[in-house]
Amino acid sequence: MKELKDLNLKSKDALNKLSADKLKEELHTAQKNLYVMKMKNVVGEQKQTHLIKPLRRYVASVMTLQGKV
Repeated sequence: MKELKDLNLKSKDALNKLSADKLKEELHTAQKNLYVMKMKNVVGEQKQTHLIKPLRRYVASVMTLQGKV
C-alpha cells in the first residue's frame, strides 16, 4: 500500500447502505489490515506510517455504524 486511496476505504454513505453482515465483513477486513500495518510498524517494515491513523478512524466509523444497525 502506497497511498490512502490504495486502502479502498468506503465513504460513509456507502457504509450506511450496507447490510449488517456486509458491515461485519468490512469491519473484519479493516481490523485485519490495521493489525498488519501496526505489526509492520513495530518491526520497522512499515514505511507509510501516515496510513495508520486514517485506517484507525475508518475502523471506528464502521464500528459506530455497526452499533446503529
